[in-house]
Amino acid sequence: MFSPLRRLSVIDSHTGGEPTRVIPGGMRAVDLELYRRAILCEPRGHEVIVGALLEEPEDKECVARATFFNNAGLLGMCGHGMIGVLATLQHLGRIAPGVHRVETPVGVVTATLHDDGRVSVRNVVAYRKASGVAAGKVTGDVAWGGNWFYLVADHGLLLTPENLPQLTQASLEIREQIRSAGYPEVDHIELFGPAHGPANHSRNFVLCPGGEYDRSPCGTGTSAKLACLAADGKLAPGEIWRQESVIGSVFEGLYETVEGGIVPTITGRAFVVAETVLLFGEDDPFARGIAFAAIGDEAGEGFTKEGTERHRG
Repeated sequence: MFSPLRRLSVIDSHTGGEPTRVIPGGMRAVDLELYRRAILCEPRGHEVIVGALLEEPEDKECVARATFFNNAGLLGMCGHGMIGVLATLQHLGRIAPGVHRVETPVGVVTATLHDDGRVSVRNVVAYRKASGVAAGKVTGDVAWGGNWFYLVADHGLLLTPENLPQLTQASLEIREQIRSAGYPEVDHIELFGPAHGPANHSRNFVLCPGGEYDRSPCGTGTSAKLACLAADGKLAPGEIWRQESVIGSVFEGLYETVEGGIVPTITGRAFVVAETVLLFGEDDPFARGIAFAAIGDEAGEGFTKEGTERHRG
């Protein structure tokens, strides 16, 4: 039987400014729903952090199985998170530069760790589901890049850090509108505008499912963008697209055509910033995280055996 956590080792990194908290071992994916907010959110973290739990893969040709999660729930894939996973595995001495396969809930992803520390993630198949979809006052595309996105260019907003409150509020409203328009699967909103850097092609603002914005250009969001560009004939296979985030970090993307869509490859770099042991006290009223307590879900139980059993079932 799974016993309540007391200590958990994690390794933190950031990819283009977006944090990833990797759990290199010590728990199972089945237990993530109980612990994910405690691991990611205040007082041990922040709701912007994306977690990645590493487990032994079923496919022995893979170096690990990675399950990604955030404050709102589990994620299908995470591009910036996968780059962080590769950097963390190198930091731990588990991999060297080269090509590595990683299992994810949406399929096996191939990632190349380059000699200079950059990582190229060959993602799952991406495709555009619908184009020219109206949602309130905006029109955009619905696309899959490992997560579901609604991509909008005609929003009329400046994509700058100073405008983050307005961008967040607008994206929350757009998300409700696109779901009401018949696309309830969409949980990411991606707004586009002109790039600020002369070497880049576009700037984006990405609202994630938990209500936080992506500091990186978003790997799955860039994959969805490439699928839309390919569908419109605006980007040729193998041609590089430089996607800029709202804070100015950059991913490079390209794609190859396959049946049913494209296979995108996203390149970026992650930096390991901390090795931490998280501590969980049974008498801590916020042991499960402040965000967890804020929604009134067994906030005061802590990690007692009784609380664990009630949560599981």
